[in-house]
Amino acid sequence: MISVRTSRLGTRGQPEESRAAILKAAVRAFAHEGVAGARPNAIARTAGINKALLYYCCKDQDAIYQAVLDQVFGGVRAAIHEAVSQNLSPREKLACYVCAHFDYIASNPLYPRIVQAEFLRAGRDPSRLERIAKHYFRPVFLELSGLLKAGAQSGDFRKVDPTHFIPSMISVIVFFFNTAPIMKLMTGADPMSPERLAERRAAIVDFISAALFVRPKGGRK
Repeated sequence: MISVRTSRLGTRGQPEESRAAILKAAVRAFAHEGVAGARPNAIARTAGINKALLYYCCKDQDAIYQAVLDQVFGGVRAAIHEAVSQNLSPREKLACYVCAHFDYIASNPLYPRIVQAEFLRAGRDPSRLERIAKHYFRPVFLELSGLLKAGAQSGDFRKVDPTHFIPSMISVIVFFFNTAPIMKLMTGADPMSPERLAERRAAIVDFISAALFVRPKGGRK
């Protein structure tokens, strides 16, 4: 997890508030400038702290970036786990998962940029992506695979291959946010407005449901 020094931070103000401010500023910096372009001085200035406190909390720029990755991937893993752990039917649980994943990204619209950049960096530094896969991707994949299996066994879902269906499902959820700037230019409407987000979320649930759900006898959903 995050390499943040907290053992003696109580003597230097409010450690949790400082940590939150650093991560918020770092997310913005890495999303807009990339790992190479993000500057600790700028992160500290945006966070409203001095550079010495920044390095007291995080020993170096790599530790700051790792903390950002843990926040990005750890947050979505927690949101997905909470959704699929509920005592619901497979169909309800699937819809709950889709909404939870979508809402998490809608609340953190800069996160997809960081994720995409990390995927592109994988060829140069595979060890970091291997760590992310172990701690975040694999647990999410196993939980969603379990949901698909349970739904198939109950007769709610078609039998699908999780190795193909899960990446496709996640892509439908996430791709909207990557293309939001283009969609705004194409349509003239703000895709990130509350109304458009609600419409998109409902459309994704409908799309994935149509691809996965078994239609009951009689032809009704």
